[in-house]
Amino acid sequence: MSSSKNGVHILVFPFPAQGHMLPLFDLTQQLALRGLTITILITPKNLPILNPLLSSNPSIQTLIFPFPPDPLIPPGVEHVEDLGNRGNIPIITALSRLQEPIIHWFKSHSNPPVAILSDFFLGWTYHLAQQIGIPRVTFYSSPAFSIDIYAHLWRNADAVKPGEEIKFHDLPRAPSFAWYQISSLFRRYRESDCNDRARLELVKDSFVANRLSSASIYNTFEELEDDFLDYFRKKLGHSRVYAVGPLYMMIARSNDANDEDVISWLDQWDDESVLYVCFGSQKLLKKAQMEALAMGLEKSGVRFIWVVKPLTAQQVEDGYGFAPDGFEDRVKGRGFVIQGWAPQKSILSHRAVGCFLSHCGWNSTLEAIAAGAMILGWPMEADQFVNARLLVEYKGVAAIACEGGDTVPDSDELARKITESMHEDRIERVRAKELRNKALEAIKVGGSSHGGLDELVQELDQLKVKKV
Repeated sequence: MSSSKNGVHILVFPFPAQGHMLPLFDLTQQLALRGLTITILITPKNLPILNPLLSSNPSIQTLIFPFPPDPLIPPGVEHVEDLGNRGNIPIITALSRLQEPIIHWFKSHSNPPVAILSDFFLGWTYHLAQQIGIPRVTFYSSPAFSIDIYAHLWRNADAVKPGEEIKFHDLPRAPSFAWYQISSLFRRYRESDCNDRARLELVKDSFVANRLSSASIYNTFEELEDDFLDYFRKKLGHSRVYAVGPLYMMIARSNDANDEDVISWLDQWDDESVLYVCFGSQKLLKKAQMEALAMGLEKSGVRFIWVVKPLTAQQVEDGYGFAPDGFEDRVKGRGFVIQGWAPQKSILSHRAVGCFLSHCGWNSTLEAIAAGAMILGWPMEADQFVNARLLVEYKGVAAIACEGGDTVPDSDELARKITESMHEDRIERVRAKELRNKALEAIKVGGSSHGGLDELVQELDQLKVKKV
């Protein structure tokens, strides 16, 4: 393992969404283990998410700033999960108001950072780093494929016609995507009226600025996305693009807490005979969607674990749904419904789980890959349609169950796809195990991701030398 000879000081700035923060904290732990001095910028209500990292790495410091007020964010809200996907733009805007406090802190620090490492939703930190006179490094919690798509869209924003299919002739395999499959951030930029313009121009500038960063870090691995990583390097004109994932596989952890009941239930079943159903931390399903999914699971006859989120009174009023009355009694014995949080990594890695009905969020995708589980995809928003394309068409480790955040699947068709996904001889299952082996090789000493981390540390280490 490459270690920093100089203990260079890095300021880490996460974006407050679960899927962004957790992989960046896993990267931060790897950098701390390699001898870097780390300060993490955080707002008060997000500090609890940081506690596990701080308790295992007491050398990591925190820089706590009050969350800047914003008219579109209710008082006390500091995390995207409390706002849903539409909260990304107000939170990006609010956090950009921390620029002056950060500069003041930097100027008063006895050993200030030599670089800012920030999430790709915080592209405005490139201009902050320029003002301070230090490099900015971008962390991508999404795959290289989707970032290549984003970069193309934002660079050519004015030429993209809303509502039309978009063809990316320049990218590997020249993919095309329907308008609804494109990032909602970009769709809002092209469809919005002038009331939102200042915020959306900040978002556009942030994504364009990402490409100007000194280096780029991806939570992916070369064997999964070599074509898209190489394309990105070619477009940037340099090789400081580091694939260092799956990051969570590098962290030694005990089993998830509070998992005894579900693990005991899984222990009684044959290998790869259980379907796991979960749609991430943010996405809720409408009542009709919940009913169709429940009926599909019931008709399929397969054993399953289904993670169902608790709802507020307002969410119920807005049309979101629970599992139908009587459902759990009807599937008793072969179905296990979890209300709220689930120990996803422990479930996916259990020998009894063979398939994962997922929204294809990137963290969930990497966890499935690490477990060697086939994915049955239901992409709904954000980068999920691009991730699904990578998994289904490019890597052959997944199949599509349904598409779209508002789509209500036909329960008979869904049941058929669920049943077919559980067949032991499906080629996607074989390929999923092969991909897991490649991920395991990537994180080993001598593997591509382990080597990417070493190269990143060496690059950061040079910053101290240049500064002296």
